[in-house]
Amino acid sequence: MVVGSVLLNACEMMRLQAGVQDSFLTFEVYKDEITMQLIDKACKVLGIIGAAALDFFNIEISMKIVNQTEEEERTGKKEHIVFLVTQKPVFPCKKRKEFSSSPQCLVDFEKQSENQLNKEDLEKAKNAIADRGNSVCPVKKSHWKTVRGIITLGKGKLLRGFDPVYPKSLWIDTKTFCNGLPFHMVFDKELRVKQAGVSIQKIVPGLQTMGISLDQYFRIVHPEVPFTISSIQKFINSQFVFQTRREMMPESWKQRPMLELRGQMMWMEPLQCMLYLCSPLLRTLHELEERQMHIADIAPHDVTRDLILLNQQRLAEMELSNQLERKKEELRILSKHLEEEKKKTEALLYAMLPQHVANQLKEGKRVEAGEFQECTILFSDVVTFTNICAQCEPIQIVLMLNSMYLRFDRLTTVHDVYKVETIGDAYMVVGGVPVPVPTHAERVANFALGMIMAAKGVQNPVSGNPIQIRVGIHTGPVLAGVVGEKMPRYCLFGDTVNIASRMESHGVPSKIHLSSSAYQCLKYKNFEITERGEIEVKGKGKMHTYFLIRNKTATENEIMGRPVKDLDSGHESVQSFQEGRTETIPSSHQPVTQTQTEKDQTPAIAMKYVDGPTDAQNTLQRRNQRKIADLTGCQHETSLNFEQELTGEGDNVTPL
Repeated sequence: MVVGSVLLNACEMMRLQAGVQDSFLTFEVYKDEITMQLIDKACKVLGIIGAAALDFFNIEISMKIVNQTEEEERTGKKEHIVFLVTQKPVFPCKKRKEFSSSPQCLVDFEKQSENQLNKEDLEKAKNAIADRGNSVCPVKKSHWKTVRGIITLGKGKLLRGFDPVYPKSLWIDTKTFCNGLPFHMVFDKELRVKQAGVSIQKIVPGLQTMGISLDQYFRIVHPEVPFTISSIQKFINSQFVFQTRREMMPESWKQRPMLELRGQMMWMEPLQCMLYLCSPLLRTLHELEERQMHIADIAPHDVTRDLILLNQQRLAEMELSNQLERKKEELRILSKHLEEEKKKTEALLYAMLPQHVANQLKEGKRVEAGEFQECTILFSDVVTFTNICAQCEPIQIVLMLNSMYLRFDRLTTVHDVYKVETIGDAYMVVGGVPVPVPTHAERVANFALGMIMAAKGVQNPVSGNPIQIRVGIHTGPVLAGVVGEKMPRYCLFGDTVNIASRMESHGVPSKIHLSSSAYQCLKYKNFEITERGEIEVKGKGKMHTYFLIRNKTATENEIMGRPVKDLDSGHESVQSFQEGRTETIPSSHQPVTQTQTEKDQTPAIAMKYVDGPTDAQNTLQRRNQRKIADLTGCQHETSLNFEQELTGEGDNVTPL
């Protein structure tokens, strides 16, 4: 803060003494007169500028434009200008008048410098210790006097007394010199080549002809100056980059990248020649191979060797890092594909076994058999299937069954029932297993209606007419579990399975045969059911059975899992409230034959069923009413009503 305040005060004094109105806060170009006034006042205020420029350095700097080129770019022209900055010795008496107002001050200053050189510099070493010991009140020296004494003491050299020793003759022969410095060139003022290293001769054979002009084979890339000895001398402290000319190179080099040389110029005054000590401008082994060069072509002491090898190591590490990134990306893609294949495998496994059972088997757990108090089982088969098999080729039977089973499998998705198995033409489905649901009978009934509709789209290969199927349904308890280790199956056991099979075998073509227990579950569920009466059932005796005709509220599109909008006529269903009862889910079965209709290829629309909370709440409400009735003494009447409601007594059945 103190230094900043002093500088601000000094600038303000300079401005006032020079009569400048500017506050030095903005960029301003002053005239020469004002500039000289500012310099003169700065010398008076600061007392260092004139002395530092003339006494310490004793130089005069000049700047000259050496080369000027223009380059066309997309945004416009770009101008390249090369300046030459030189210094000249200054004679003090003539030049110091510009920076000092009194010549007498300069003379006094000169005398003072001589006294410093004679007295201080020569006697300083002798009296330094005595002065330090005897001086009680040392006088503080001026900072600039100390600096001036250090610079002038050794005539500008801090290492005093060093004189290099040169041999009378150079103790190296020409051959060793050209081999030890394989990339060097010596040329005179006319740019005639006098000497060249062995490696540069190998690359540019024209240099073997001594006396040839250097600018015929090379051009200067940096700095951008003319290829003359005078320009090179002006920029002798700069680094020079030469590039070979393509037209002067041998035929084998015409298709290769041009060689660039980078090095230092050294002027040899006794010989009036220029020595160019250089090395090839190469960074990688690839660039070395492109020019068909070898590491041995570069001098052993040249750092270019280390640069190429280190850069090659860096490139190798970068390539290794890139390979790791690529492997990481490949692993990510493989992991993604593995996840997709895992989903496909799980989907296939879940198609064969219930999901919770499949998960337990994957975890190596034992699947315990489970008992289900109530479920609904369906069996179906093809009418006259034995005769069809006798009159057709096996491939026709396979295509017919595949077309039929694809339609049935799609319906299992629509109504969320579990497909147990297929044996030949027999198709077995269960509702309420393995996940118990109150609407198991409704789901299986709608599935059966869909089977009758879907079978009309499958052609009999013998007659060409649609096939006919028999369907039997029964409701009751079962025991379910996994059987076997190889190709395990989720099987159902119990008398319910046998009765459902008997309902199918004693059924009528294109009819859905119901047992009395299945009828009891469906009679209040908006289904039209007709009574068949008593029939003799093998192994069961006489049984009262029924036929399921149709669903009174659901449309054909809902039962078949098609969109509510009619695909045939293009008009919407009149039962608009059904739109809220369906939800779209993707079908897991893809068509494999060309005989499938367009309707079966559409996504399956799952039919909604009212499960769980509503029925559970109704049952709980009835139980609460019974408890209240028991407490109030109305037990007989309430129990009777509840019993009639559960058994469905008094319901009218349409006779067959």
